[in-house]
Amino acid sequence: MQEIARLSAASITASLKDEILAGQLLPGQRLGEVALAERFSVSRGPVREALRSLVDAQLATLVPNVGVRVREIGFADAQALYELREGLESEAARLAARRATVGQTEQLRLLLDGHAVSVTAHPAGAYLQSGSDTDFHVVVAALSGNPMILRLLSEELYPQLVLMRRQHQNVQGRGQTALMEHRRIVDAIADRDEEVAALLMRRHIRNSWLSLAPQIENGGETK
Repeated sequence: MQEIARLSAASITASLKDEILAGQLLPGQRLGEVALAERFSVSRGPVREALRSLVDAQLATLVPNVGVRVREIGFADAQALYELREGLESEAARLAARRATVGQTEQLRLLLDGHAVSVTAHPAGAYLQSGSDTDFHVVVAALSGNPMILRLLSEELYPQLVLMRRQHQNVQGRGQTALMEHRRIVDAIADRDEEVAALLMRRHIRNSWLSLAPQIENGGETK
């Protein structure tokens, strides 16, 4: 019976996580135990466990005397996320330049060619990616050959970034510029220039934050 409860909690966690990242459950929205138990046709125990998992994953917050809500990411938290990205992703790019094969680098170029179609169709839009294996940053992290960097980015950091972007959907995009920066990073990886790859990735993340920060601070109104 305990095993069934654990499986139920894992399934509920996965469903709620997907809905949060898809924007179906909005930042600040309350996640009530009773309503969720009725929805999933389970007792409140598995729901409570699922909500704890979401809080641990920093996709939800426990508000005293209120309950659990979908996390709202403010300016300070967003800044902390980007500072962490800068360190981890620059190291991922450095290691990718050391370890990626010629074939893997060519696949990375093809990935960007696909992204270019979307960016060209929406030149003023954001360069939004899913955090999946079609995400440039996820692929670079995978090419680093360091499973800890990949896990930290793909399982812990990127879901929070997706949530943040859902919360701040009105921010102005920098799609064309970001795509150009991605191509330069790939060139450095292909040249096996570890220092340049790391530097370009660090600058790319920093530029992204410098563009995003004032818009988050002003509620997405800066254009």
